[in-house]
Amino acid sequence: MIGKNIRLERILNRSTYRSVIVPMDHGFTVGPIKGLFDMKKTINAVADGEANAIILHKGIVMNGHRRYGKDIGLIIHLSGSTTISADPNAKVLVCSVEEALRLGADCVSIHINLGAETESKMLEDFGTISKKCTEWGMPLLAMMYTRGKKVKNETAPEVVMHAARVAAEMGADIVKVSYTGSESSFRKVIKGCPIPVMIAGGEVYETEKEFLEAVYSAIKAGAAGVTIGRNVFEHKTPALMTRAISSIVHKKTSVNEALKFLK
Repeated sequence: MIGKNIRLERILNRSTYRSVIVPMDHGFTVGPIKGLFDMKKTINAVADGEANAIILHKGIVMNGHRRYGKDIGLIIHLSGSTTISADPNAKVLVCSVEEALRLGADCVSIHINLGAETESKMLEDFGTISKKCTEWGMPLLAMMYTRGKKVKNETAPEVVMHAARVAAEMGADIVKVSYTGSESSFRKVIKGCPIPVMIAGGEVYETEKEFLEAVYSAIKAGAAGVTIGRNVFEHKTPALMTRAISSIVHKKTSVNEALKFLK
């Protein structure tokens, strides 16, 4: 469908078919944290740093449109839960595809926790959203995590492979998963998934070099890009960190070259 292809081109770089996405939906989950108080300022910074897209909840879109600066792709997040909930792993739908369309979204995202007690309900919602996205020509990014009693290690290659494959089986266009920790193990994830696979940023890394090495390793393994939140917006210079990441993702620069942006 041409509409979906046009929208995808606002998320994925036309030349590299890779993307740097900065999720900023954390305010819903954990409240306003460092980097997410002045949303317009932070969004402007990552746009200046050449990010391809951002992820926001609908209320921030309605109240936080910049009206200035560089354009950037908009992904509206449809899932939500809070850390003070009795079950934070139980994600529910808090926005619809139609709402996202009216707000100008180029893509929507949904969060699924495989292994959680409410996995069946989340997968049911996934099916509903996937169907709506097909009807409207809306790209769908699936954030797939493995969290539950049976999951011993959330970044183990075998469970990450399974999570990525579920997203493809459900009709997602792009999938975001945890990084497995090495180039060789992440190649297995890529091999088992026919749609573009991106890595999540997770908690803030100890050093900038360690973080950029993970990004470089994932790209070398075949990742289609990154969806990095806290390691970007909590950085002292989000624009420069975004630029460093973008240089690795789109130009395959070395880690040492990318670090130069931060100096």
